[in-house]
Amino acid sequence: MSALRSRLGGSSRLLSRIIYHSKTQSSLIYRASVPASNFQRFNVALQYSTVSDQKPVETSNDNVEKKEFQAETRMLLDIVARSLYSDKEVFIRELISNASDALEKFRYLSVSSTPDSPKLDGLDRALEITLTTDKQNRQLIFQDSGIGMTKEELIQNLGTIARSGSKSFIEEVKKQGSEQASSIIGQFGVGFYSAFMVADKIEVFTRSSIAGSKGYKWSSDGSGTYEIQEVDGVDIGTKIIVHLKTDCREFADDDTVKNIIMKYSNFIGSPIKLNNEQINSIKPLWLMEPKEVTTEQHIEFYRFIGNSYDKPRFTLHYKADAPLSIRSILYVPEGKPGLFELSRDSDVGVALYSRKILIKSKAENILPKWLRFVKGVVDSEDIPLNLSRELLQNSALIAKLRTVLTNRFLKFMADMANKDPVGYEAFYRDYSLFFKEGIVTSQNPLEKEEIAKLLRFESSKLENGVRTSLADYNKRQNNDQKNIYYLAAPSRELAQSSPYYESLKKRDVEVLFCYEMYDELVLLELKEFGGRALVSVENDMQKDPADSSDTIIGSGELEQNQVNDVISFLKTNLVGKVFDVRTTRRLDTHPCVIIVPEMAAARHFIRTQAQNLSEENRFALLRPQLEINAKHPIIKKLHNLISSDKELANMICKQLFSNAMVTAGLMMDARTLVTDINDLLIKALEKY
Repeated sequence: MSALRSRLGGSSRLLSRIIYHSKTQSSLIYRASVPASNFQRFNVALQYSTVSDQKPVETSNDNVEKKEFQAETRMLLDIVARSLYSDKEVFIRELISNASDALEKFRYLSVSSTPDSPKLDGLDRALEITLTTDKQNRQLIFQDSGIGMTKEELIQNLGTIARSGSKSFIEEVKKQGSEQASSIIGQFGVGFYSAFMVADKIEVFTRSSIAGSKGYKWSSDGSGTYEIQEVDGVDIGTKIIVHLKTDCREFADDDTVKNIIMKYSNFIGSPIKLNNEQINSIKPLWLMEPKEVTTEQHIEFYRFIGNSYDKPRFTLHYKADAPLSIRSILYVPEGKPGLFELSRDSDVGVALYSRKILIKSKAENILPKWLRFVKGVVDSEDIPLNLSRELLQNSALIAKLRTVLTNRFLKFMADMANKDPVGYEAFYRDYSLFFKEGIVTSQNPLEKEEIAKLLRFESSKLENGVRTSLADYNKRQNNDQKNIYYLAAPSRELAQSSPYYESLKKRDVEVLFCYEMYDELVLLELKEFGGRALVSVENDMQKDPADSSDTIIGSGELEQNQVNDVISFLKTNLVGKVFDVRTTRRLDTHPCVIIVPEMAAARHFIRTQAQNLSEENRFALLRPQLEINAKHPIIKKLHNLISSDKELANMICKQLFSNAMVTAGLMMDARTLVTDINDLLIKALEKY
């Protein structure tokens, strides 16, 4: 090059400018007034000096196809382009993530191909991601040597929303409104389209690794249309040129881009080079010894694999050689579960590897669906590289892997609950729903019991707000107690004042209080724990052999014939609503109570299916029984009113039944009682 400068004489500064443009624009498009003989010599010399280290120049033909984005994609682009989201830097993370996926896909296909698989070109090429900054032209260029795209894949991947994160983002925007887009965009990987937050134009050059594939150029300004044309001289893989907006020129700065790569993409499994300098550390953490990995590394890795900004609350770094070879890291998030994690339609967040080769980034069936909040990586040498989707769903090997990981995770969480009860309590408040879902959906009784060890409930024997485990409940009981008693109620106050709790309270029996509406269904499904049956106190009331309507209440109270009169009156006035009326000794401060077989199932039926049934059909299905406390003042007064004021007696009869139905949680809408209560008050106040 020095000889070239001497031959050009005084044109060395001009030479530097020409060389700069030749490298940044991939073609010599800048010419100046150089003597013809000098320029001819320079052009030959320049070709000789740069051809060895320059990649092929992309040359477009004139056949340009103009297409419109899919409707949802246009909506996404419009939201992203107008977004005020402060962390625009995430577009670098997203494009690097896409590049990494392309490399992993090529790596996977290259080692798992069959005789029927398409032939791949360039099997020995270096697999890496290269970023190049160009401050002068406000450009940031991403290039990978991965699988590349055909024309059809280019249209599918960039013209439509092909990425689940983008779909989830659009669904969330539709629910919350477009004005909330800026505040929620960071929760989703909106992929390639995130680049339009910072770009006024994007160009994509790509050629598929499939032998004989042609190169293509895709370009768009994000306004609703894009162009595709065939291009010569394209390397295998994908190159993305982001033309930065004026106010986003900082993303063409070397240090800025380097810091962003270190922040988000340090653990990408392939080399990431910025202006020919490798930036990332690619040693897989899950293959390291647990003691070698620092807390800071775990935080970085968790944020990388989870695309999140919080920290892991609990970390399980697990290694095993039997019954399977497993190297894994599983994280429990610190933040609360999001809307899509709560949905059973969301993906499980665990990546599956085999010998450091990615099989699937969000592998189904590696963990059960109810553990979808867990993030992490699982690497097993026992998993074949050519594992198909069908095998992933049905393989006995995968089933064994799922069982081993699930059992280990449950044991780990039980240990955390003992070692860090305060931290576990905070976790339980946010994530208990997933464990309860696991008990309801699991088909394995042993697994149900292991999950049940993680459940926590308030107890009648403990202070308000203090929760206990089922195991600790059992430890506090005498050996002759064969049941674990529980009561479903919206709050502790209502539980303690419930008529169903009175009898056990007098007997000094500990009762667990369940405040969530699905808790009783969970315990109904669990059936037993630690050798003791789980029994609802409402069902326990039905098992007292001493309760009988033939029993005389006792001296100074209603006689048996008076009790019979009240029972007969109630049956007559509540015909079609109650299917039996009898006395009970289990009540003290309450006049009556409703009993139905399997109260939990009945309440669930009322909440979910009873709306479409008539009142008559609802009562026919529930078949409620009314049990009365013949010692209660209301019941004794009712006996007197039967003969002295039948109208008032009728109104009290209906109100007693309605009150009992509300207490049992079997009233569809308590507001319907207001009119009857007002009528009763008017009648009661007639004498005043």
